[in-house]
Amino acid sequence: MLPLIGILIVVAGFALRLNALLVVTVAGLATGVASGQSLPEVVAAFGHAFLESRYVALVWLVVPVIGVVERAGLRERARVLIQRVPAATPGRVLLAYLALRQVTSALGLVSLGGHAQMVRPVVAPMAEGAAEQAAERAGGTLSWPMRARLRAMAASADNVGFFFGEDVFVAIGAILLIRGFLEQNGIAVEPLQLARWAIPTALAALAVHGARLLWLDRDVRRAAPAEAPGEAPGKVMREAAPDTPRDATRPADHVAEGA
Repeated sequence: MLPLIGILIVVAGFALRLNALLVVTVAGLATGVASGQSLPEVVAAFGHAFLESRYVALVWLVVPVIGVVERAGLRERARVLIQRVPAATPGRVLLAYLALRQVTSALGLVSLGGHAQMVRPVVAPMAEGAAEQAAERAGGTLSWPMRARLRAMAASADNVGFFFGEDVFVAIGAILLIRGFLEQNGIAVEPLQLARWAIPTALAALAVHGARLLWLDRDVRRAAPAEAPGEAPGKVMREAAPDTPRDATRPADHVAEGA
């Protein structure tokens, strides 16, 4: 039971709201020492685990890069760029990304897309820019709820394209997992067979979700004339508050003082 002391340390550390990294590290050290290993052996096990899985941490290197390019105006440039294309609509933009995401995932290029590196800085702003243009042609503006829906649909296009496209690639983890599960149950199947039968599913997903994306264009046009300008709730008030004189918001006090 003594090696389970690490669980107690984790629970106590999180309950006290201590630094999560410190709590987990101490819990790991305590568990290793309690199980009979020396401190150098535990530290060596930590180092070995890091070296074996260090490629996982490389993904996070792209996050600060994306933050820098967003600060430099990447999202604004994406919105302006798509507004220069007269035939662009939010549904067509998202459908094109859905197809591209499926094709690249089917070729094993799963890292070319993603929410952090593609959807938030590029795809969602392009969909919003196309929707703004469509709303202006319909004689209205783009509301905040519609903007939120566009961002959600952009994320769904990435999810659907990646999920159903990756199974077409033979050397993907999902195919190997399915093959291992079937073999455990006495069903012998080759990865190429699984990938081949994933193609109809991917095409069906492209057709169904593509239709939903194209239907979004109609909703944007119909909702635009009746909706208010698109800002997040409370955002306009928070931005305007510092520039608003305090006395100007209290006319009754001025009247009382003058009297």
